[in-house]
Amino acid sequence: MALAQRSAPVGANPGSDPIKVMVVDDAVVIRGLLTRWLGDDKGLKVVGSHRNGKLAVDDIEKSNPDVVVLDIEMPEMDGMTALPLMLAKKRDLVVIMASTLTRRNAEISLKALSLGAADYVPKPESNSEVTTSVDFRRELIDKVKALGARAIRMRGPARTMRAETRAGKTTQPVRPVSARPATDTRASFRGAAQPAAAAAAPKFKTRPYSSARPRILTIGSSTGGPQALQEMMKEVGTAINDVPVVITQHMPPTFTSILAEHLGKAALRPSKEGEDGETLKPGNIYVAPGGKHMIIEKDGGAVKIRLTDGPPVNFCKPAVDPLFDSVAKVYGSASLAVVLTGMGHDGADGVKTIASGGGSIITQDEATSVVWGMPGAAAATGMCCEILPLNQIGPKVSRVLKGNTR
Repeated sequence: MALAQRSAPVGANPGSDPIKVMVVDDAVVIRGLLTRWLGDDKGLKVVGSHRNGKLAVDDIEKSNPDVVVLDIEMPEMDGMTALPLMLAKKRDLVVIMASTLTRRNAEISLKALSLGAADYVPKPESNSEVTTSVDFRRELIDKVKALGARAIRMRGPARTMRAETRAGKTTQPVRPVSARPATDTRASFRGAAQPAAAAAAPKFKTRPYSSARPRILTIGSSTGGPQALQEMMKEVGTAINDVPVVITQHMPPTFTSILAEHLGKAALRPSKEGEDGETLKPGNIYVAPGGKHMIIEKDGGAVKIRLTDGPPVNFCKPAVDPLFDSVAKVYGSASLAVVLTGMGHDGADGVKTIASGGGSIITQDEATSVVWGMPGAAAATGMCCEILPLNQIGPKVSRVLKGNTR
C-alpha cells in the first residue's frame, strides 16, 4: 500500500471550527471504528454516520458536512449512485471514496474521481486488519483534514465577497455561483478559470530551463494525481514519441496497473507498470507499481528499470524521491521533471538533485492543486523553472520536449 505522508498537522487553522465529517458504510463495525477515529481528532467533528447512500444523501443538507467518507458497496444505494446526488446538493462537498483492494473496486474508485470525488482511501481486506492498521488510520485522517481544510479555505474568499457585496463595500459585480453538474470533475478544487502562472511565480525563486533537450520525462504525484496525470498526458500525447516517461504516483497495488491503463488511453501511447529489468523505450509510459520503489539504472547502452523493496521513503512506497534521484544520475541536464498535486513533501529532495545535475523542473500551482503539499515543497526549493496551472503544464511540457522553452 502507498502510505500517507507524515507532515505538519493538516486541517483548519488553529482556533477555527473543526472540519465536519460524515461517515457512510454499511458495515456497523467499520462505521463505528471510523467514526471513533475521526471523532478523537480535535480538528474534526463527526456530524453524521449512515449505513447506506440514501440515508446520507437525505442528510447532506441538514448535517452540512465538509467531507464525506463514502463506502462503495452498500445496500439500497451504493456509493457510486450516491456520489453525484451528494455533489448536486452541496457543490463544494469533499467526497473520499473508501474501498477494499480489489481490481473492481480500484476501477470504481478511479471512475469516482472522474465524477467529482476528491480522493480515495483503500481499506484493508478484513475488519480485523482495518482495526489494527496504523497506516490506514493515518491516511484516512490526513486526507480528511487536508482536503477538508482546502475546501474551507477556498470557500472563504467567496463568502467574504458576498458579505462585502451585501454591506455595499464593493462596486464590482459579483458573478453568481452556478450549481455544479454531476459530471464536473472537482470544480471546487480546480475551478473553471485557472490563473496564469505569473500570479504564482513571483512568490518563489525560479531558475532557467536546461539548454539540453530532454531525453526523459519523469513525474511525481499523489492526492489528486490520477486526474491531473490524465489531463496532462492527454495534452502531451505525441510529444513523448522520442522520450520514455517514468511516473511515481502514490497508490497501492492494483490501483497502479489500472492507472497505467488509463494514462495509455489518455496519451494514446503504450503504458504499463514498470517491471524489474525492463529497458526503457521512447514513447512508452512506465508507472511505479504499488508497494515497490521504481528507479532507473544505466546498463551498458540501455537504461533499465529496477524495482526495490526497501523501506518507505517519506512514508511512501512507491516514493518520488528515489525515482527523481535515479533520473538525475542517468540523464543529468537532459532530465525533465514535473511535480503534480499531492500531500506531504515527497519529491522535493529529488527536485534538488535534478536541478544540481542541470535538469529542468515544472511544478503545479496552488490554485489548481487538490493539495499543494508536494508541488509547494518543490516550489519552495527555488529550483523549479516554472510554477504553472494544470491546464498549462501539458502544453509547456510538449514544447520543452521539442526544444522550445519559451
